[in-house]
Amino acid sequence: MNKDYLLQLLRNEQEATVSRRRYLHAHPELSFKEKETAAYITRFYENLGLPVQHCRNNYGLTVLIDSGKPGRTLALRADFDALPIQEDTGLPFASVNQGVMHACGHDAHTAYLMTVAACLARVKDSFNGKVLIIHQPAEEMAPGGAKGMIAEGVLDGVDTVMGCHFMSTMPCGKVFYHAGAVQHARSKFTIQVIGKGGHASLPEEANDAILIASELVVNLQSIISRRVASKESAVLTVGSFDGKGQFNIIKDQVTLEGDVRSMSDYTCQLIEEQVKRICHGLEEAYGCTIKVDYVTDYPVLVNDKNVTGEVVRILQAEQDLIPEITGIEDCGVLNPSEDFAYFAAERPACFFYIGAMPTGEVYPHHHPKFRLNEKSLQVAALAVGSVAWEYLQQK
Repeated sequence: MNKDYLLQLLRNEQEATVSRRRYLHAHPELSFKEKETAAYITRFYENLGLPVQHCRNNYGLTVLIDSGKPGRTLALRADFDALPIQEDTGLPFASVNQGVMHACGHDAHTAYLMTVAACLARVKDSFNGKVLIIHQPAEEMAPGGAKGMIAEGVLDGVDTVMGCHFMSTMPCGKVFYHAGAVQHARSKFTIQVIGKGGHASLPEEANDAILIASELVVNLQSIISRRVASKESAVLTVGSFDGKGQFNIIKDQVTLEGDVRSMSDYTCQLIEEQVKRICHGLEEAYGCTIKVDYVTDYPVLVNDKNVTGEVVRILQAEQDLIPEITGIEDCGVLNPSEDFAYFAAERPACFFYIGAMPTGEVYPHHHPKFRLNEKSLQVAALAVGSVAWEYLQQK
């Protein structure tokens, strides 16, 4: 059996891949609660006669495909959790679970990898080494599912890790990559401003938490523009301002929640220090109390330059064999964060991107009307299957 045979197997599975993706899309589950999704994936592999190894700490699972010959061990990873979003797509296979939606493409990640795994298992006598299939839960919620799986030793014996993400904002048919730091580290903060409540007609007897919190929001925005170097990439967002009260009462407490993205450890630490310094300064200025809970979870995702170069060379060399891939482009740095970064911190890795832009209006990830082009499932299967095959030809 040769590579052409593998590619034909992958093409033959196109309808089944879409069908699996639609089932998963209709039955989403939130991070760390993916019991039925894990069971569905498990049944798929057991029906193929492939043994499944389950994690102890979460719903993650792995499948090992062993050629029986010496060689490298390649891990392929996909995530399978959904988001707390009420779907508004009108799709015939829309979510049946109220308030839960696959609005980031993890259903597609899972479906395409199931197909790749099944096809690689059928041609395992034609390559060297091993393929470890990693189905990871809880990418969307810190501390993420990757960290727990790594702690259990999922990467023991693994030489390289690869994964990909479907992107609804990138043209369907194209594969995108970037060597080096590619996705931001992520931090989250919760800030509680505690003042003194009072009557709206007597502000001098109170200490208005809404006023203090409003100034805090403005000051926090100055960190990126005036403290972070212009050549660095960073974003700070205050996503929640919980100060609801009554029109004639001065609020005594306000809680802010925010998100920080940065592209280096230094910038990550700098922003945290500046947030805490501003809060301390406002405490002194207003005579109030400000409590800060600041947590950095996902690190910067760094693609190994050698592994990424190998992936790009393989895909460029195979374009005649895979006309479904219409282009291979460097996408540069991307703002979202991704807990694949934990895998990339442990082993040489490449995380690349599959264009999945649908026809009609395009909605971003995490939107209630998020959709992706299902042709991208075939592109991903062919791209990852081809890369895995070539990678495992080496002894």
